[in-house]
Amino acid sequence: MATNATLLRTERTVTGQNAANGLAIVRVTLGAMFVWVFFENLGKGLYRPTGYASLIDYYIKQGHAPAAWKAVMGLAASHAAMAAPLQAMTEISLGVLLIIGLLTRPAAFVAFLYLGSLWVSEWGTAWIWELLVPVMASLGLALGSAGRKWGVDAWLAQRWPSSLLW
Repeated sequence: MATNATLLRTERTVTGQNAANGLAIVRVTLGAMFVWVFFENLGKGLYRPTGYASLIDYYIKQGHAPAAWKAVMGLAASHAAMAAPLQAMTEISLGVLLIIGLLTRPAAFVAFLYLGSLWVSEWGTAWIWELLVPVMASLGLALGSAGRKWGVDAWLAQRWPSSLLW
């Protein structure tokens, strides 16, 4: 009887470790995507007001986002001097936080909201699955303990195990 309980506990531990490894791989990959996109957009001039406003105008004119969302995008484009650097900081910060596994749950939730907004913005201009997969991966990371494996959150969880931040 004790052997079966021990085997079951061992099997659950191995399964949990495999799940944690899988979440960590997704976390690091998503973080790398954000860092890559930051440098790609930087090279394209999309973090300068004119480049940013031009891209947003393209989404407004060519996309199929709801009218209310197009109004929000128009507001961002008209304030591109503030919105462009804010987007740059968001992308590089989320990338670094996810790669190092620091504050993974809040960072992943912000990534979920951010990528979700980009997904809606790109309706009709891009393949629908292009951003939907990273959106859902971000949600999975926010719900899981993705930073507790291969991340700074693992160390923080040892000190404050009951925190929902990691």
